[in-house]
Amino acid sequence: MRKPSKNDLPLMSPEDGIVLFHPHVPTNAKKYVCDTLSSRWIGQGPKVDQFEKLFKDSFALTGTPISTGSGTDALHLAYLLASIQAGDEVVVPVFTCTATNIPLLYIGAKIVFVDVDPKTLNICPSDLRAKVTERTKAIVIVHYGGLPCDMDEIRQIAIEFNIPIIDDSAHALGAKYSGDHLGNLSEFTMYSFQAIKHVTTGDGGMLLVGDPTLVPKAKRLRWFGINREDKQRGIWENDITEVGYKYQMTDIAAALGIAGLEEFPQTLQLRKRLYNCYLEELSGAEGVNVVHDDDPRKETAAWLFTIIVDRRAELQIKLRSHGIESGQTHYRNDRYSIFGDTGEYPQMDMIDEKYLILPLHTKMSEEDVHRVCNVIKTGW
Repeated sequence: MRKPSKNDLPLMSPEDGIVLFHPHVPTNAKKYVCDTLSSRWIGQGPKVDQFEKLFKDSFALTGTPISTGSGTDALHLAYLLASIQAGDEVVVPVFTCTATNIPLLYIGAKIVFVDVDPKTLNICPSDLRAKVTERTKAIVIVHYGGLPCDMDEIRQIAIEFNIPIIDDSAHALGAKYSGDHLGNLSEFTMYSFQAIKHVTTGDGGMLLVGDPTLVPKAKRLRWFGINREDKQRGIWENDITEVGYKYQMTDIAAALGIAGLEEFPQTLQLRKRLYNCYLEELSGAEGVNVVHDDDPRKETAAWLFTIIVDRRAELQIKLRSHGIESGQTHYRNDRYSIFGDTGEYPQMDMIDEKYLILPLHTKMSEEDVHRVCNVIKTGW
């Protein structure tokens, strides 16, 4: 893992200029949370059910939504529902938040990292094909920054080897591929509602389960292995036959999520407008390569805007001198000691010291984007 250097810069406050991230707290959030605090239920209750239904309806999803306390919780449930066990091989992106891969360590699975596509920073389909074998139990994908992976190519590999795709869509709420929401394209799909995502519940997640026969087990594993509905009806037998977890969402969190879903169309529209503004100004700018894909099958969720530049630290320092925060946010997982990996990832090596994330959030305007781009276009 890279050691901190003299070029590392402390976080800014919004008063200092344009920050890299800012939570989006929707208009009705306080009202809905206060209403919940005045009700009988503040833990998992009717608001959680309401949030799950609204989520399914909002994105025309075919699977069953299972809300959780975090996106990491949801991924762990997906790995368990996919019957991944100790020693099973699972192919995963080398470039992602560690939350994608750490739950596989809970299980004792064998992690096989796949190199990046340097154009998109998503998983590279050709390296994926080279890494999948008869021993592979599942394919895990991440849509970096909200830009969809090459789903047709990945699905073809999954079909050939008869293995499920577990989709980490933490960045990609609202993204589409060939006109369909990502949640309809894989056996399991996770969405994140962490603090700075499009929709936040403070922290939280949602697992979409494609196979309806797995839904009762998902709900049991979310709540200590207990059939919660039977227990509430007073017909629960006092036995637990499988190890479960405390992965449920609360009604307080769900109230935030409901407010966020109500505003989501406007939130996504603003983020896309800012993203496209960046794209227009920086595509072709000297010394800048934009992480993007013009593939018409892909519709981004515009969570991150990332560029590839030489002398990255110098650009960060210049941006900061103009009151603009930038950063990396995610790092290659093979460098973390916990994964014990010694593989070679030449495409990751190529961009490792060059990728830089620019501010993109609902507290920004197009004028803010112009300000950022003008600083970059004057050189560093």
